[in-house]
Amino acid sequence: MGQLKKDFKFKIIKNFLDDNERRLIKNYCTSYHINNQNNFDISQNNNGDTSKYSDPLMESLLLCKLSKIQEESGLKLLPTYSFWRMYTKFADLKPHKDRPSCECSVTVQIASDGTKWPIKIDGEEIILEDGDAALYWGTEVEHSREEFLGDYQSQVFLHYVDANGPFKEYIYDKRVFAGIDLEKNINF
Repeated sequence: MGQLKKDFKFKIIKNFLDDNERRLIKNYCTSYHINNQNNFDISQNNNGDTSKYSDPLMESLLLCKLSKIQEESGLKLLPTYSFWRMYTKFADLKPHKDRPSCECSVTVQIASDGTKWPIKIDGEEIILEDGDAALYWGTEVEHSREEFLGDYQSQVFLHYVDANGPFKEYIYDKRVFAGIDLEKNINF
């Protein structure tokens, strides 16, 4: 695969999730959120959004979509980790660049209440529809979201690194393999 990385700062991938994938993941996220008692990110808002690092379903998606992201980026990539969040009213995303494990980042809109909530990547506002994704260079371009005024929007973030780049040691986010929680990272 060629060096395409610097040819774009971000790109939209329409219908990244097919209808069956989207329905499955939407139902999973809704059920997880309704039953959540432990995985809240209260830094995002007063209510606390459900969030989960290295969820088994999302880690499976990370691995299954690797070839698609390699095709879209033009790079040989290594998977690092997944993170999903059910954003709720008043959540936001402060402007930032990501850590090395997020060199190649993909944000996927799983489902929403229909409220448009643009992600700003390198100063440009992008609206995603359910099932769409935005691929961007997380360590290089600033990204953010203004305060969310809807009821819910679920997103999964899939992260990869260039297999020939400076962050290749972050494969699996320095875990033994995908699907392992960092706190449970054990050596075999």
